[in-house]
Order: sequence, then structure tokens, then C-alpha cells
Amino acid sequence: MKQNIDSKPAGRACPSCGTAGMSIFYEMEGAPVHSVLMLTTRDQALNYPKGDITLAFCKKCGFISNVAFNPNIHEYSAKYESTQAYSPTFNAFHQRLATSLIDRYDLHGKEIIEIGCGQGEFLTMLCQLGPNRGTGFDPAYDPVRGAEASEDLTFISDFYSEKYKSYQADFVCCKMTLEHIQQTADFVASVRRSIGNRPNTVVFFQVPNARYIFSDLAFWDVYYEHCSYFSPGSIAHLFRQNEFEVIDLWTDYYDQYLMIEAYPSNGATGKSLSQEDDLAQLNQEIDDFAGRLPGQISTWRQLFRDKRAAGRKIVLWGGGSKGVAFLTTIDLSLDDVAYAVDINPNKWGTFMAGKGQEIVGPGFLQTYRPDDVIIMNPIYHRDVQQDLAAMGLTPKLMTVEHV
Repeated sequence: MKQNIDSKPAGRACPSCGTAGMSIFYEMEGAPVHSVLMLTTRDQALNYPKGDITLAFCKKCGFISNVAFNPNIHEYSAKYESTQAYSPTFNAFHQRLATSLIDRYDLHGKEIIEIGCGQGEFLTMLCQLGPNRGTGFDPAYDPVRGAEASEDLTFISDFYSEKYKSYQADFVCCKMTLEHIQQTADFVASVRRSIGNRPNTVVFFQVPNARYIFSDLAFWDVYYEHCSYFSPGSIAHLFRQNEFEVIDLWTDYYDQYLMIEAYPSNGATGKSLSQEDDLAQLNQEIDDFAGRLPGQISTWRQLFRDKRAAGRKIVLWGGGSKGVAFLTTIDLSLDDVAYAVDINPNKWGTFMAGKGQEIVGPGFLQTYRPDDVIIMNPIYHRDVQQDLAAMGLTPKLMTVEHV
């Protein structure tokens, strides 16, 4: 792993705005190319394919890209398990978001498309609350684990592209998908072309908030699948240059998620929103991330050395991408952390890509009785605390923001 690369040029044009000479500020070698595939043996997890992360920053539009990303080694299939639907906290957020969008855009009796629908939970919610009719696209959709198709709900296990432009909608939704796409301008342009001459179609995208990641030194939110990172300014710039008028920008979920709402336009992009003026702040946050992260990594490594020497048993709470990134970036072994807890029963008995920790259910802790629990997402601190208390367990709780 390398940081503080002294802003050397990446030698590539920005995939978002086309400007040449992005500046590299972070490098990591040997990151698992997938973090949430259900890997059924430890050997499979330990030997899962790896790739390099080389993050570069466009100083014109603020877009951040993994310029070492190779899209050809990905495996989006029914083995991909990224749902958060087992979390009451997340479900409450989803319900609030769906209700807000339905009220704001009068989504009643409308046609909805969701690009990257996962297992269809959010699309189902939009259609049931409207009521509306929906079509979801995702190569990882699994009819066994996913929402059930019906007369008003159609799921297509494929990547969305212009070959599906015959599917038209009043509302186009894309949540936590754009960050997986390297050629972002090409993709947003294809969405715009697919909409065609339908000026009243509302477009809603949700992505991880780069400002949160880099200002908080959240290295656990940097992983191979996420090749594209957006701030409010960079995502607005991307949509405006591809003939969308940006209506609103905001963050939610502990500032972890960034939302954009837009309408198709014919060249006129409207006045910029105040949130878009963030390039200078983002540039400073990138510099701080590159300069301060090595010290944070060293502190975490020393903490684990000390706990291991003291014979303390540690588990991670969260068997998804954050956990994989945390383990691989710090380079923790099974002797440091043997298990990761997850409330998603589909993951129990599978193994974490890269380091091979077994994913277990919360009930396992009643027998294992850990001394320390490190929570991968701070927003779940109260939920985890309540779950542990209900089992009569009182380990020391930390979040990834502890150090």
C-alpha cells in the first residue's frame, strides 16, 4: 500500500469530463476484486483474484477514479450478495426515501425503472407504496433470494444498456451502481439517450459520498468494485454535461450517501446549486487523506498487535465490503480476527474474500464470547449494542472511526 504519491499524473483522461492528467494520490496492491460474493470455502476466499487500486483525482471536475481498474475481471452473478434489507435501520431509511420520492414526484400509477436493482427491495417498495409498475435490471438478481416478480414488477437479470431503451419510464432510479462503472460519462450519456424526448422523466441516482470517505479517512470504504467516486460538484458536472438539468443534491445516512435528482434537458442546464461549489474543499480533503492515512493505518496495526499480545478475541461486525477493505488494507490475519458477524443469514458459513475470515450470525457470539467487537459502519452502533445486550454479552465496542 502506498499513499502520499505527490500528485503524480496518471496519464489518463478523466472518465467523467475528459480532462487529461489526473493526479494519483493513493495506491494499494492486492485488493480482492469482489468483496460480497458468497465464497463457500476458506481456500476459495484466500485465493480469490486480486487487483490494484490506484486512485486519481481530476482537478477540473473533482471526479476520482481507480485508473488501475479492470472491468473484465468482475463476476456480477447470483453469488453476489450486497443486500442490506436485514437491517431495521437501513429499512427505515429506505422507507423514508421511497416515501419522499413518491410524494415529491407524484409517483402514483407511474412506470419506474431501477438500474442496478439488486434483489429488488427498493423497487418493490416504490411500486407497493405508489402504487406503481416497475422494471428492475441487475445481473445479480436472484429470483430465489430476491423480490418476487408480479404483474406490476418485472426483473431482468442483465446489465442495463441501450438495448433496453424500449422500456420507458416516468421515474428512472439508480442506487449504488454508478460507482461500479468506470466509464461514467458514457453510461450517463446512454441513460440520457434511452430516455429520449421525454422531458418529464425524473432521474434519481444514489452513490457513496466521496466527501465523507476522504474527509473521514474512511479507507474501509475504498475497495476494488468501487472504481468511481463522486462529490456533489463532480456528479452534478457529470449530469449537466450529458444534457440533464440538476434539480437537487443532498446527502443522507450519516452523510454516507450522495443523492442527485435531475430532468433531461436539451442543452440548457439551469443554475448551479450551492452544493456544487466544492472543488477546493475536496482538493484539500484529498491532500489530507494522502498525508494522514499512513499514520492511521500504523495506529490500527499497533492496536491489533497489542490486543493479540494480550490474548483478546476480536470480531468484526459487518461481513461485507467495508470489512473486506478494512482487513486487507491493514493486512490482518486470521490470528488477529477469526470471524466477521453479519445479520444476513445468506452469508453465514461463507468466507471473507482476501483474508478468509468466516462469516457467522450474531448467535455465534454467545459461544465464542469475544472481548472486542469492531463495527464496520458507525450508523449501526446502537443496533449492535442492543443485539449484544440481548444476548447478555458486554464486549468492548469500537467503530472503524475509533482511531
